[in-house]
Amino acid sequence: MAIEKNLKYRNLLLGLLFDGIGMLSFAIPGIGEFSDVIWAPLAAWIMTRMYEGKVGQAAGAVTFVEELVPGLDIIPTFTLTWIYTYLIEKK
Repeated sequence: MAIEKNLKYRNLLLGLLFDGIGMLSFAIPGIGEFSDVIWAPLAAWIMTRMYEGKVGQAAGAVTFVEELVPGLDIIPTFTLTWIYTYLIEKK
């Protein structure tokens, strides 16, 4: 139980960090959208490693599209996946 709780909060902190990294493209006009081309596949891969199974695969695909499409970086995909996994799915 303690290991699962540690994993839960580790995923929350990492998710907040990765959502912040994804939103950094707004801070650098012009260069930001280019960085999304690099960040999108990396974020998708990270998502599939953080969350196993179908949730991780679906979240990875959504993350890839969300990071690649201009203007959608504002969506906190990692945090929303955490909410789904630890607050909604458990019920």
